[in-house]
Order: sequence, then structure tokens, then C-alpha cells
Amino acid sequence: MSFPQDNDMALPVEQQLGNPTLQIDFSWKNLKTLVSQKDKSGEYVPRYVIDYNTLRSPHLVFHPAEDKSATIGTGTLHPVSIHADYELRGRKGTLKALRRFVTSYTHLSYNYAQGLGDTPAAMTWTSSSDFKSWDFICLDESSVPVAKFSAHAWTISKVGYIEFMGPKANNPDAQEEIMITGLTLFYQMVLRTTSILSLFGAIFSRPGPLHKEAAEGSRRSVEGNEWAGYHELSSFKQKKS
Repeated sequence: MSFPQDNDMALPVEQQLGNPTLQIDFSWKNLKTLVSQKDKSGEYVPRYVIDYNTLRSPHLVFHPAEDKSATIGTGTLHPVSIHADYELRGRKGTLKALRRFVTSYTHLSYNYAQGLGDTPAAMTWTSSSDFKSWDFICLDESSVPVAKFSAHAWTISKVGYIEFMGPKANNPDAQEEIMITGLTLFYQMVLRTTSILSLFGAIFSRPGPLHKEAAEGSRRSVEGNEWAGYHELSSFKQKKS
């Protein structure tokens, strides 16, 4: 698998020396994307490989670079609906639009939640663009930036880079979450800007926040299931008596 090697030209100097970043390069030859990270020696080390499925879902499949038979996550795009779905380490989630015609999305995060096993945090994605790049910025519940995915506007082989910020910038689990949700959102927005069907999907969509309590694995969701089971058992005992 051959990918562009002159990665230093893609990142500003402050990103190269400051916050941790993931470099994202696309190979036309293999129709795959390589995600790399610079080590202490200054060399880029492959961390993940992304496969693309054009005609079937999931459309993005994320693999560890050292074991391409394993899957850490997926991303699923929708030609009509403006929302997108993803899966991270076996846990399913949704990237839901907060507004119809502005890039404003949310997803629920356990890696950025306050406390272990607690209700997930509601993350927000916004975007800005100029002549050179299309930036997707992820904010935590306090509206503090935790990551930025900068996609290059005029190059296809050099997709862009993800910069991580804040106290969890070096957390591998948080990095995987941002990578999967960020790239899924990016390709969903590319689809939206090139498909008339997405325009109709936006008109008839129901944007808004996600309900934390109904999230997969949330504490209240688990407690709710346990209470439902207890209630059914109590009703059964009462009928039996």
C-alpha cells in the first residue's frame, strides 16, 4: 500500500510541534485511507486504515493498521436523511443534525462524560471554511473545543488532519471517537452538498438534540430496563397469588 510520504507539508508548524494530530491520506491505487501519527523521532507511523464501501453499508470501516482483519468502528451515510450513524468498539451511535441548513451536529460521548458509567456527554460539531480548508470543530458540553478536523479543499489524496486539544488530547479512546465521528460527518456533509436528495431530506428532517437517557449503555437506560423487568416480575407474582 503506497501513500503520500511528504506529510510535513500538510500540517502547519504549530500543529507539528504542539497538540497531537492524526494525518489522513487517501490512496487511489488501493481506494483506502491511511491514518498516521508522528512519533517522537518525527516519523509518521500508521495507526488506522479505512476501507470504503460505496454500494453497501457501513460505508466507512475503520481497522487498526497492524491488524486489518479487526474492526474498531464504522460509519454509515444516508442519501436522503441528513443524519449519519456510526459504531465505535461495538457501541452504536448517531450523528444528528441540530439545524437543517447549517453544519451543526451532535453525538453522545462516553469518553468525554463526567465520571465512569455516567450519562454520556452531548458533543457538538460546527464547521467553518475558507478557500483552502473545510474545518469541523468538536466542542464538549461546556462549548470548549476538544478537536478539529481540517479537510483540504483542493486535494483528494491528502484528505486532511485531526488536531486534538484539552485534557484528553492524548487519550487513545477519545482520539478514536473523534476520528470515527469526524470522518463520518465529513463524508455525510460531502454527500449533502452533492445530492439533491439530501436537500429534500433536510426540508423534512427533524433536527434537535439526542436524548441522553435513551442512549445505548447509559445509566438511566440500564436502570429503566432493570425497573421494567422488576415491574413485570412483581405483576406476575401478584397475578399468581
